Amino acid sequence: MKIMKDIGNVARGYKAAINNRNVSSEGRLHAEEELKRIQSNEAPGDEAGLSDDEARHDRNVARGLKAATHNPNVTDVGKQQARGRLESMGEHPETPAD
Repeated sequence: MKIMKDIGNVARGYKAAINNRNVSSEGRLHAEEELKRIQSNEAPGDEAGLSDDEARHDRNVARGLKAATHNPNVTDVGKQQARGRLESMGEHPETPAD
């Protein structure tokens, strides 16, 4: 199972490396370049800085959450949580008539 990276956490890690006196000058330079790439959305992969696998994973997660909102075996609380996660992902889930 591949762990999805939060781009905000990655950026914070690069910022920390830039300001860490124990990081070599080459490491700081690399961190600066990667941070600039993240901030300008020019990272390899899709426009949010995700690789193809990570973007596919995100789409699969969204698909599963959408399915949960329509599944009669999912509780109302579970459906609300799924809708909340979809909204936090930038999706606009429809509210089915249960």
